[in-house]
Amino acid sequence: MKKIIILALAILGLQPAMAKNWTVGEVKDIITKVNNTWQKNHPKQERSFWDPAVYHTGNMEAAQYLNNNDWYKYSYEWAEKNQWKGARETDKSKWRYEEYGEGHDFVLFGDWQICFQTYIDLYNSPIAPADNDFMLARAKEVMHYEAYSDKSDYWWWADALYMVMPVMTKMYKITGDKQYLQKMYENWEYANSIMYDKETGLYFRDGKYVYPKHTTNNGKKDFWARGDGWVVAAFAKILKDLPKDEAHRKTYISYYKKIVKAVAKCQQAEGYWTRSMVDPEQAPGRETSGTALFAYGIQWGINNGYLSKKYQKTVDKAWNYLATIAFQPDGTVGYVQPIGEKAIPGQVVNQKSVTNFGTGAFLLAACEYAKHLEK
Repeated sequence: MKKIIILALAILGLQPAMAKNWTVGEVKDIITKVNNTWQKNHPKQERSFWDPAVYHTGNMEAAQYLNNNDWYKYSYEWAEKNQWKGARETDKSKWRYEEYGEGHDFVLFGDWQICFQTYIDLYNSPIAPADNDFMLARAKEVMHYEAYSDKSDYWWWADALYMVMPVMTKMYKITGDKQYLQKMYENWEYANSIMYDKETGLYFRDGKYVYPKHTTNNGKKDFWARGDGWVVAAFAKILKDLPKDEAHRKTYISYYKKIVKAVAKCQQAEGYWTRSMVDPEQAPGRETSGTALFAYGIQWGINNGYLSKKYQKTVDKAWNYLATIAFQPDGTVGYVQPIGEKAIPGQVVNQKSVTNFGTGAFLLAACEYAKHLEK
């Protein structure tokens, strides 16, 4: 009777679910079920804006890890539907980025540029055709323009670091042009100047949320989990591609370590991070997208020798949450906060809260955790 009560409490989330020792095969099975479920349920390809594009970064990671050509083809079909472009305005004098925009004139807005990550990965994939210049034509046009422009204020919200920093490093690897790396640093420096909090080591989502101009309802600093998740994941992605002798590499590593240290302190007992990281009361309860991005970004750092192995316990707890609570029996990934930019008091997030970007983030975390187990 006592065992039944304990199990019931765990299921209800009244106490942390007991951790288990995962096998590589078990994690691969979860990856397969999640991704096949998503693609079966979403046969119609979406636009190339940030939210479906984040799913495709996860899909490409899974396709590469499990050598699944069908998954590559799913992203290829998405790229074809979108003509291998982000925003499609052709007149450069009309290209914009200074505010949020979903129109096709927002060519330089990072949410329309993340698609280039997948296009470049497809270009390098086993299914790329021999004559493949068309796959990168628009990416080169847009990103070359940005790299050589005299502006450096392109990234004014935390999400942009995940959306575009990896595009810059991938473009460098394709072209050998170091201007991509220099512009990435200049843009990142600007982002830091308006969002980075030296006291905590965390990033505010954008300038609107900087303390004390903005606070939680309890008067505390308001760090949005998914926003900081984008940043942690971005560091992992760019360090994967940066040359060992790149001038700013040590600086990136330093900030990467600082934010991970701060993030680890905010983890909840069940393994997730609340939407407002240092004030759980602002929007209490489970949230998957930020948790998955943290799990991916931290596990990558451990796997590749950038972060201390002491953080493995942090990732183990996060993965246990992701695999036993966020992952649903039907193959979906729940508890994802919908599209937004902050922790919203009273917003309902539950097992039926499923999104494309949340699924992509989950796939990133799962693949990286499986690689850890392989070691």
